[in-house]
Amino acid sequence: MKKWLVLFLMAMAAFVLAACTASENAGEEPAEGEEGTTAETGGEKILQLNNAQEPTSFDPSIGFDAVSWNALNNLMEGLTRLDESSQPVEATAESIDISEDGKTYTFKIREDANWSNGETVKASDFVFAWRHMLNPETASPAAFLGYFIEGAEAYNTGEGSAEDVKVVAEDDKTLVVTLTAPTEAFLNIITNPNFFPIHEATAAENPEWHTEAESFVGNGPFKLASWSHDEEFVFEKNEEYWDTENVKLDGVHWAMVNDTNTEYQMYQAGDLDVSSVPAELSEDLMESPEISVLDQAGTYFYRYNVKEEPFTNKKVRQAFAFAVNQEDIVQYVTKNGEKPAYGFTSYGFEGPDGKDFRDAAGDLVKFDAEKAKQLLEEGMQEEGWDTLPEVTLTYSTSDTHQIIAETLQDQFKQTLGVDVKLQNVESAVFAEEQSAFKYQLSRSSFLHDYADPVNALESFITGSSMNRTQWSNPEFDKLIADAKTETDSQARWEKLIEAEKLLMDEMPIFPIHFYNQVQLQKEGVSGVLRHPVGYLDLKNADKE
Repeated sequence: MKKWLVLFLMAMAAFVLAACTASENAGEEPAEGEEGTTAETGGEKILQLNNAQEPTSFDPSIGFDAVSWNALNNLMEGLTRLDESSQPVEATAESIDISEDGKTYTFKIREDANWSNGETVKASDFVFAWRHMLNPETASPAAFLGYFIEGAEAYNTGEGSAEDVKVVAEDDKTLVVTLTAPTEAFLNIITNPNFFPIHEATAAENPEWHTEAESFVGNGPFKLASWSHDEEFVFEKNEEYWDTENVKLDGVHWAMVNDTNTEYQMYQAGDLDVSSVPAELSEDLMESPEISVLDQAGTYFYRYNVKEEPFTNKKVRQAFAFAVNQEDIVQYVTKNGEKPAYGFTSYGFEGPDGKDFRDAAGDLVKFDAEKAKQLLEEGMQEEGWDTLPEVTLTYSTSDTHQIIAETLQDQFKQTLGVDVKLQNVESAVFAEEQSAFKYQLSRSSFLHDYADPVNALESFITGSSMNRTQWSNPEFDKLIADAKTETDSQARWEKLIEAEKLLMDEMPIFPIHFYNQVQLQKEGVSGVLRHPVGYLDLKNADKE
């Protein structure tokens, strides 16, 4: 059992609320002498990383994905930050007072907490940012995470006002937040970049402040020095950061290379300090002294559009799911030590009975060729189909996504005798069109925002921005709602297990594998913090 989860889950209250789900242009060689683009410019310590692709947004209310929040977590900072044990500790907040009933939190913001433009961080900047996230017009995909705050859900759903949200600046350095119910996970949840402050004056003057380096204002250990869209962006140490004396790096150079082989070649050439591992080289590289394999709570999966034939039929959805050989995919395709996923919620969450949630819920969808064939036949009979409607599988641009899609295409053909077409779509377009339900069958991913199964399962309640399947089930919705208010920890756990079993029976999705973090890191690089549930942290990183 994982220590980080034991410590965290032991502290969680029964009332846990809310959960989330990354142009293939390599960074061009910079001109000689260009600041911040080589490993050692003028003797400076510049860490070289790859962000894969253009960030979705550096507006913390919108950038709700790995290609945005890993950078945001170092450009900005919230009231709390995860430490080396993945526990929330004071960050921009110097002290935190919790009321006896566990519903009211009073944060004192550090006197020396400044924005990168030199102005002081105020409590009102948090009020502005959180209201911005909850504003229906913002359409933040993370807004549901704020629903544990009194008045937040009503405002976000158009039934209340911004003034009703119980986030109040009592003075410039005092922020008071009132929750709908005691939530011990609160301090962990607000480490999410979507709860970072926004410099109100800058945003009021220029609503597009977050789109260019010249206008970006942050409060984290680094500042955004330059940003060549779809190519690279560069950080410099933020001298205005309250703890800048403990920030060791002078800067970070981020390439945007969405191909693991190219990324690895750059790593070999010394153009990157960290690299993922190409699947075809994993067996050779797994024994490298530069490799690290860390836990990560999340799932790689596929979504059906249940309003489009043939996936309007439950048995057809089940047939395609049982035709997927997850073990073969992780062993022969991805080859990075991932665990095959036979349910949606990943390993690592211990229940009150001491059992891991995944073990308690069991294997709910596992390769079974005969069952898959039978289900397809029964589903087609139910619909009166002599020929299965055409199926197109859509994935976003990535060599890893492509090879998994091609493997699924082959497995569907071998097991079901179905010819599936493949469609590759650029990532920015893919995310928009998947949310608009334009795909029949499409790849997806989920990474936990905090350490609890409800964080994953709540993604599929009716109306959730994370659902993206058009599936709706009142029984599932009720199980999730009841689990949030259940005061008996064992009863709560059983409701979540029942909810996952229902999800996997209705099959609006099917899982492929659980994530891990497999990274090559150059000798001499240290202090890069990667959390099982959380975001890349470079505050204490160093480079010899």
